Amino acid sequence: MRCFAFFARHAGAAIVAALGVTIAPAAQAAGVDGATLSATWGLPFACMLLSIALFPMFAATFWHHHFGKISAAWALAFLLPFAATHGFAATWPLFLHALVDEYVPFIVLLGALYTISGGICVYGNLRGSPRTNTAILALGTALASVMGTTGAAMLLIRPLLRANDNRRHNVHVVVFFIFLAANAGGSLTPLGDPPLFLGFLNGVGFFWTTQHLALPMLFVCGVLLAAFWLLDSWYFRRPSEMRSAILDPTPDMPPLHVGGKFNFVLLALAIALVLMSGVWKPDIGIALPGTRIELQNLVRDVGLVALSVVSLVFASRKARADNGFDWAPIAEVAKLFAGIFVTITPVIAMLRAGEAGAFAQLIQFVNDAPGRPNEVLYFWATGVLSSFLDNAPTYLVFFNLAGGDAQSLMTGGAKTLAAISAGAVWMGAMTYIGNAPNFMVKAIAQQRGVRMPGFFGYLGWSCVVLLPVFAMATWLFFV
Repeated sequence: MRCFAFFARHAGAAIVAALGVTIAPAAQAAGVDGATLSATWGLPFACMLLSIALFPMFAATFWHHHFGKISAAWALAFLLPFAATHGFAATWPLFLHALVDEYVPFIVLLGALYTISGGICVYGNLRGSPRTNTAILALGTALASVMGTTGAAMLLIRPLLRANDNRRHNVHVVVFFIFLAANAGGSLTPLGDPPLFLGFLNGVGFFWTTQHLALPMLFVCGVLLAAFWLLDSWYFRRPSEMRSAILDPTPDMPPLHVGGKFNFVLLALAIALVLMSGVWKPDIGIALPGTRIELQNLVRDVGLVALSVVSLVFASRKARADNGFDWAPIAEVAKLFAGIFVTITPVIAMLRAGEAGAFAQLIQFVNDAPGRPNEVLYFWATGVLSSFLDNAPTYLVFFNLAGGDAQSLMTGGAKTLAAISAGAVWMGAMTYIGNAPNFMVKAIAQQRGVRMPGFFGYLGWSCVVLLPVFAMATWLFFV
């Protein structure tokens, strides 16, 4: 313990020196707020997100073996100097708040949806015609808001690949699947995409996004499905495609059916638990420094863990094995988001300080005047950053940039909150790194022999297809 204390004290002092800040007495720590923090405290968060964006491209092997250590390093790069400058009494409540209020509910829900949906396996082979492919994409889009973009993508990507394994041109099928099932389809509920669940944890009503994003989501997804059908029909009618369609690598698959159906019951119970936590408010909780564990949230999280265990123990193990289920994707998400939620705490504090904080210029950029947000800028700023960073923390940044008060944003700021929500969810599809399911779908497709485009090749697809659709949506819904 003495060695650890010595290391923490001196490592913290070294990082403080590198950051160029001065140590304040512990007595002042209790009064720390966002207005007193320098923008320098946002560096660990920025470095965390840049690591997620750049390491997989330029040092993939190193990242694969050490991403958890890198995440922990950036978390310590904030915690140690903050504790040295503001004292343990101020740092510990911040850490507990990030852990209890944000990280644990987030990862528990994501893990439950991943575990339960991973036990549902779709068997059989379909003929990858434009009609069939469009139907699978439409089904994935509809399911994404119910079982999450990760769940919908993992459920349907393998049947989609089997249906098109005799097609010469099938890259576009996977690309549009990422656009729709892995991203835009998750626009309607907090279960759909991680950014919206973070909004739910911060007080946004469960059905608020259903009410305010239903029409924009139907427009975007409808245009994308129509564009896909036209493109797939053009490919399907080409002579080279018709010749290759005769040779089916998997002609002897069993009839179409679903294994692990019991997991649908567990999925319905998971949805009920999340709904319960948003409706039932007994005002009973456990007080902790800087936070409070509410009874309804504790019941929800314990219930979700229990449903995951039931799925693993009692649901069809064969369906889970046939689905190629493993823990690697969710383990990566858990490790990375632990670092993200710790390092983002000072950024949120500074954003909540408004124009008195270090990000006053950013606030002025996305607002025409104090109290008058520019929804177009909120939509595109949130979206562009969600394209190249992770869309969940990006949502959290702009949610707090808009004031961070859910009740106010859901009423007078409804258009602003809708713009932030749509930008984070939709534009997570712009790159592979925008949303976690994008990488998962790409990896599975490559394992099945699909020659998926690289980072910039995929970016080319998204710029050509998505940017015009988002431009039209901007004009229709956010101007």
